[in-house]
Amino acid sequence: MSFIPFQKIDWSNIEKVFHQGETGFATWQTLQLQGLRIRLVEYSEGYMADHLCTKGHIVHCLQGSFVSELATGEKISLSAGETYVVSDGLSSHRSSTQHAVKLLIIDGDFLQ
Repeated sequence: MSFIPFQKIDWSNIEKVFHQGETGFATWQTLQLQGLRIRLVEYSEGYMADHLCTKGHIVHCLQGSFVSELATGEKISLSAGETYVVSDGLSSHRSSTQHAVKLLIIDGDFLQ
């Protein structure tokens, strides 16, 4: 277990890193701590991830809405104020958007 002291995150001081999707793009602002990653992620209009992700996450939709498609073909829509959680290796998924979306994504060792 990591011991993380109290700290304020000023996202305006964290660089946005560009990630190309199959269509559209994402930007990530990442705070990496021991065993814990916290990201503020924005997907562009028409974004589709370029791969199925097997990593576990806690994903909270801050603005907009998006769809997570599972490897089974099931599609789950999340809108602002909604959250999903999944552990590593349990449900491969990829995200897509019609309109821009903003997310808070938390993952780390605790989801293994």
